Amino acid sequence: MFRIMRRPFLAASALAPVLLCLNPVHAQNAADKDIEAFYRGKTIQIIVGSSAGGGYDTYARMIARYFGKHVAGNPNVIVSNMPGAGGNVAANNVYNIAPKDGTVIGAFQSGVILEPLLGLTPVKHDPSKFHYLGSANDDVYICIARSDSKVQTFADVLKNELIVGASGSSSTSDYPAVLNAVLGSKFKIVLGYPGSREISLAIEKGEAQGACGLAWPSISVTQQGWFDTGKVKVIVQTHATGYPELNAKGIPLASSFAKTDDQRAMLALLFSQSRFGRPYVLAPEVPEARATALRKAFADTMVDPELKAEAAKMKLDIDAVPGADVEEVVRKVYASPPDIIARTKQAIHANDGK
Repeated sequence: MFRIMRRPFLAASALAPVLLCLNPVHAQNAADKDIEAFYRGKTIQIIVGSSAGGGYDTYARMIARYFGKHVAGNPNVIVSNMPGAGGNVAANNVYNIAPKDGTVIGAFQSGVILEPLLGLTPVKHDPSKFHYLGSANDDVYICIARSDSKVQTFADVLKNELIVGASGSSSTSDYPAVLNAVLGSKFKIVLGYPGSREISLAIEKGEAQGACGLAWPSISVTQQGWFDTGKVKVIVQTHATGYPELNAKGIPLASSFAKTDDQRAMLALLFSQSRFGRPYVLAPEVPEARATALRKAFADTMVDPELKAEAAKMKLDIDAVPGADVEEVVRKVYASPPDIIARTKQAIHANDGK
């Protein structure tokens, strides 16, 4: 009897550590401690896929100032720039070369996500496999023209040529190319500018008459004087629904000029990248627990009262898109009908080499 009575007691004692480990709170605390132990004393690097001084760089540096305090272990956060090929140089680095331990974050142009689908440049990254922390905002892309050009409305550019500065394999080259092929606009695309800062300088000097595929939330801040004085005008919005401020001013959507369902579908595919206008990503190999922790840190950073106050002071638009939502949009984009993908790709590159 004595021996029989002891067995349940011994069994329960043996199970106690197992049950403790299975406790969700205990497991969560253990995971948090692992994250804290890993990031304590480390530095997280945010690699921006464009040059310093542009919109992507401005957002990344602001986010970097607050991101570390939302990561267990409070790591230091620095920003570096790796421009080239519309952000694809930086994307290739994060995907193939940079450490895969969760200490490197990529901050790329949205066109990077569509490059393997719609681009011609061979890339060594697969955007459908990145961990997405989120997007700093749902960008509204626009086309602009100097007030001394023949183009003052989108209707004008259907009849008159407008010289636009652009970066290769980016929204600034893809958007005007697709508008030319799908809607018949007459944008003359001049490539060779590393990023929006250099494109802006070209417009300022009269070297270019305008640009397409620039993000209104950032260009309206970095070049506020253009629009306040009327030196540069917004002629069309390349977005599904438009920006409230621009809608109120009667700036039309490019899709309103489409005449067929196929034209609308092609524009919708290209414009989908606005949802991940400023994506922040991790390499696929980053451990899931760290990716989850950094995704939460990104979400917390984007609602940080101090960040929001600084953004308001700098007049930067903050309309963050959660990482899960970005991943879902990317999934849908990569599942688009093959004929629409092929025709959109053809439209983007219709005048390549001409």
